[in-house]
Amino acid sequence: MMTQAAVMTMFFILGVFPKGLTAVIQTQQTVMAAVGEDVHLSCQLMESKEVLQVTWQKPSPDGKKKDLAGYSERFGKKVNPGFQGKVEFKDAGLQKCSIVIRKVMEQDEGCYLCLFNTYPEGSQTGTTCLQLYELHEPILQIRESNSTEETVVSCSATGRPAPTVTLNVPQQDLYFSNNSTDSVTNTNGTITVTTTAVLSGFYRKDTQVGCAARLLSVPEIQVFVIKRSSADGFNDESGSIKNFTLIAALFMIVFVLL
Repeated sequence: MMTQAAVMTMFFILGVFPKGLTAVIQTQQTVMAAVGEDVHLSCQLMESKEVLQVTWQKPSPDGKKKDLAGYSERFGKKVNPGFQGKVEFKDAGLQKCSIVIRKVMEQDEGCYLCLFNTYPEGSQTGTTCLQLYELHEPILQIRESNSTEETVVSCSATGRPAPTVTLNVPQQDLYFSNNSTDSVTNTNGTITVTTTAVLSGFYRKDTQVGCAARLLSVPEIQVFVIKRSSADGFNDESGSIKNFTLIAALFMIVFVLL
């Protein structure tokens, strides 16, 4: 037979709260967003109660709570000064209320509170924490080494938090060795991660080298560079020069004929 303490533990694990403890508020525990995006925060009171007002707050580092916006049937929607244009209501209601924070920046990161002021129980609070990420397109560089069969490849990606940077090459007769990874924390809080490796193998033709940058559950960003084998006697620069010489020769022939 289960004890009362065991029953109460089971209730909290399942997310069911016995009557008389607190109302259930459905909300997102964590919201992920990129810097500069619009963010949607929502709260819903799952029990039918008499709600007088819904208030959105953001705690500050000093422990104080700033009122962002509020809604009541008597006064309607109200966004406090200092947040107008930044915070807007998406769905305004006493049982379900949601706001939109426009173009979130670093100072917008943190936790937000939605308070359902009920009668006669008092305030019921839900919490949603906003976590920002930042990921820039990686930079891929290829440079020759002292060996004719080796090439040094490096790729750098900047993000917040630190991104994962990986190098890849589709050709089976090529491989990476001597991999090393370094990271540098920038003044704006972002982290630049650089992965360097030696590309070894036999270059028969043009080689495609890729780099992928990943961050949390964000879709990865990939960049590719085509490395042309010197054995082919052709590369982008020499190709441009050959084209210019051909045009100049044709021009001289036409001039002589005239």
